[in-house]
Amino acid sequence: MKSKIIIIGAGFAGLKLARKLTNSSYEILIIDKNNHHQFQPLFYQVAAAHLEPSAVSFPLRKVFQNNHNVRIRVAEVQKIDAESQIIITSIGNFQYDVLVIATGATTNFFENSEIEQHAFPMKSTVEAVKLRQHILENFEEATYASQERKESLFNIVIAGGGATGVELAGALAEMKKNILPKDYPDFDYRLVNIFLVEGGNATLGPMSKISQEKSQTYLEQMGVKIKLNTRVKAYDGDKVELNNGEIICSNTLIWSAGIKGNVIDGLENIKIERGNRIAVDRKFKVLGFENIYALGDIAFMATDKYPNGHPQVASVAISQAEYFYRYLTCSYSSKNNFPDYEYTDKGSMATIGKNKAVVDFPKFSFQGFFAWILWMGIHVLLLMGMKNRLQVFINWVYAYFTDDSSLRLIFKNLYKKPKPNN
Repeated sequence: MKSKIIIIGAGFAGLKLARKLTNSSYEILIIDKNNHHQFQPLFYQVAAAHLEPSAVSFPLRKVFQNNHNVRIRVAEVQKIDAESQIIITSIGNFQYDVLVIATGATTNFFENSEIEQHAFPMKSTVEAVKLRQHILENFEEATYASQERKESLFNIVIAGGGATGVELAGALAEMKKNILPKDYPDFDYRLVNIFLVEGGNATLGPMSKISQEKSQTYLEQMGVKIKLNTRVKAYDGDKVELNNGEIICSNTLIWSAGIKGNVIDGLENIKIERGNRIAVDRKFKVLGFENIYALGDIAFMATDKYPNGHPQVASVAISQAEYFYRYLTCSYSSKNNFPDYEYTDKGSMATIGKNKAVVDFPKFSFQGFFAWILWMGIHVLLLMGMKNRLQVFINWVYAYFTDDSSLRLIFKNLYKKPKPNN
């Protein structure tokens, strides 16, 4: 009988592992609350109306159409019963021999319930679409709103100066420059303000100093107002209060200031580390368990090179899945001598706008047009499916030569609740 492996989560780590195990001697079950894989690095382009949601999402069943040892269930995982080796979900219970937790991370509001209630996160395709809809509706309302109301509509505040915040700020700045004057000639688009609030002393904190400085220069040239060494203290939906006492009137606070691991109930004895991540050994085994493993953003592995855990980015998750596949499929006698996992940093990058990007390799950095070309090429290759790659590439080429897109669609809620029977 085939051993049953359950993979919880179809992000970069979970999906990569499942694809490596297709047509293997294992019986694979993927459980995810969505029926599609989401390409998180391009969510900001969906939010800025540069890409369609379908371009950054790919149906899971399409991925495994021709693989007969992989099954998919769309469900919410409610609890793990490690003693009985059972996963309890919203659609029933599933038995496993080996469990891989790859649930990724979610937005961290740092226990500020007010901000959580009113701010816009961007950790899913749905959240990116909601943000896009909100921004476009703001611009429509601004065509008839009072001058006082326009201030709130025109101010967009982004909390967090990491890659997501920087890339979104650049995309919105390009929208302000290239789109608004053509779409809304009846109001002064120069009144639109994009604020980037960062608690540290530089944007793109994990990157090199030259990339940090260049990204900040690019953003300032594009009109983004950067506030370093500053944090969002409170937000009630209309006013953003900063820790220095400054108040910004805005009905749009985009929260990209932190993430935390999606830990599932049931594993009472697991060790939770920094960022709400599950502690694992050097072969990704969850500490205290023999047949439960964790990969990707949810896993915390302390090494000499990464004492605070590995970066929570796609390249790390993919690397971990590839390692774990080799470990899982090696012979039993080889497992004890299998080398510990060690991540080799291949570099990092971020784009700020057209012809503007920064790239850090282990031994050198570069910025500008060629960095932007490299960023585009790598992200296109990482997308799932040839159709999605072509779709994104064509959109980018069109936008490059026209400084425009045709994706600024506002969809009202067309679903009507049935009238109750009298």
